[in-house]
Amino acid sequence: MFPLRDENPTVRIPYAVIAVIIINALVWFFVQGFGGERDLARSLCLYALIPGDLLGLVNEGTRVQVSANLACALDGSPNPTSLVTSMFMHGGWFHILGNMWFLWVFGDNIEDVMGPVRFVVFYILCGLAAAFAQIVTDPSSPIPMVGASGAIGGVMGAYALLYPRTHVHTLIFLGFYVTTVAIPAVFMLGYWFVLQLLGGLPALGSSTGGVRLLKRTVSLARFSATSTLKRLVALRRRSFADRTAIDVLEEPWLGAPDFELHADGSIARFWRSLDGNYYYK
Repeated sequence: MFPLRDENPTVRIPYAVIAVIIINALVWFFVQGFGGERDLARSLCLYALIPGDLLGLVNEGTRVQVSANLACALDGSPNPTSLVTSMFMHGGWFHILGNMWFLWVFGDNIEDVMGPVRFVVFYILCGLAAAFAQIVTDPSSPIPMVGASGAIGGVMGAYALLYPRTHVHTLIFLGFYVTTVAIPAVFMLGYWFVLQLLGGLPALGSSTGGVRLLKRTVSLARFSATSTLKRLVALRRRSFADRTAIDVLEEPWLGAPDFELHADGSIARFWRSLDGNYYYK
């Protein structure tokens, strides 16, 4: 399955989402050399998150194989900035293209609700939550970890929380037969999780090293999304008639309104609140 678009219009241009995608693309080009073996290996050694190295639990001079012909020699000096830099690097073309496409399809609506500044804060916090979860899972690991999957998993979790019934038009390949179907967003979150789990299986069985993509912690990033969302979002009620947005701080609305078309031609708007009830306006 491959998501094409969602049935969820936005009010604002997603400047923050576009900026994050551009930054990831620039890093992939200038730092990781479009995935070339030497540049990719160098970027992993310098900017990837290595839990054991960060916590000083690996010996100086430890060598970690990152490709068939290259290895990292750890110097034993922690690099705290790798908690952030690792979010903007990837392990291959499929990794970066998949991450950026999912961010483009689902991130615009989350930014539309939060605003660009809160979206960036939320994105970074989800990525940090995933990184810390991986560190706790294996604090002495010498294996480099990269990927925006933790942060994007948080965005996906927020989307499923805000718009669980919104349909996502998805391309499906059934052998030589290709078709599109519209599925609820909450099922797309489950599909995303399965993709991350399957993508992490080779790392689970590896004992010689390589790159452990930051994918196995997406579920924890999703939970960080649900718990952090209420604190970060200056919830907004939006009018699609005049394409304006009005800040609403006194009422706990979640996301964009849904619409009901009545028999007399009138349209009613309603919102889902934080308590799970629906309110009409």
